[in-house]
Amino acid sequence: MYERMLLIRAFEEACVRLYMEKEIRGSLHPCVGQEATAVGSCFAINQDDYMTCTYRGHGACIAKGIDVNAAMAEMLNRKTGISKGKGGSMHWTDPSIGLLGENAIVGAGVPIAAGAAFSSQLDGSGRVALTIFGDGAINQGAFHEALNLAQLWHLPLILLCENNLYAEMTPLAQSNPLKQVADRAKGYNMRSMTVDGNDVCAVYDAVSKAAKYAREGKGPTFIEAHTYRLLGHMVGDSESYRTKDEVAEWRQRDPIKRLREHLQTNEQVGAADLDAIGARANAQIEGAVKFAKESPYPEPEEVHTDFWL
Repeated sequence: MYERMLLIRAFEEACVRLYMEKEIRGSLHPCVGQEATAVGSCFAINQDDYMTCTYRGHGACIAKGIDVNAAMAEMLNRKTGISKGKGGSMHWTDPSIGLLGENAIVGAGVPIAAGAAFSSQLDGSGRVALTIFGDGAINQGAFHEALNLAQLWHLPLILLCENNLYAEMTPLAQSNPLKQVADRAKGYNMRSMTVDGNDVCAVYDAVSKAAKYAREGKGPTFIEAHTYRLLGHMVGDSESYRTKDEVAEWRQRDPIKRLREHLQTNEQVGAADLDAIGARANAQIEGAVKFAKESPYPEPEEVHTDFWL
């Protein structure tokens, strides 16, 4: 878990650097600070289980097992990318690991995951579907329609809300009258729980319980994970909607820092061993950047390949 979280952090920091160097185009939405929700949830399900996530979903995809070379190549729009250079930052997809895609539309991954859970229920495969979304998604119509059907049909669906306090630049309190986002589930008589989203072990335990509940045919679970993005909504965000003191306070709760302290204090893992894990993660991402830069762009005649109208 620690190594995967460091791998995600190194990937995102490399992407920010490449964006500033104009190697990456379009919008970039880093998930720095939210590594525990990604790793804790994906480690709690099987590789063939389904997952959908958001445009801030690089961490979830890496946690699920996406190839970081192919992921970085996609960021640089190269032919060797996971979506052949045509998806960019917000459209990674890899069915071989159950990844049904990031989604640039807020809340749109929730009904897709519900559909995947329904297919699992029909074919008796025993798979569960995990959908990761932000607090901004809870006011979308598709979100409510998916929750209604999921509970009615007892679908094997795990709904993980990464409550990072802001929907883009809008504070949660300005768009949601509830103090607990998890209370949304009560309107559908759905099982719910709230967890510290910066504690990877707590997230793992919560999602493990939800997965067991779903595989037993008991239906969906809504999990609200309290976390925080340490960088802006996207690269270039002025962050005028929050204070530097707030960000500094949350930096003290950095999930990677917390896990490192836990490993040193409770598991007696030495600093040198943890530093070596970090060095491995950094080297892997440096290799991914090299792979991406040396990869070719898609040929112009491939512009309509893999597109369906």
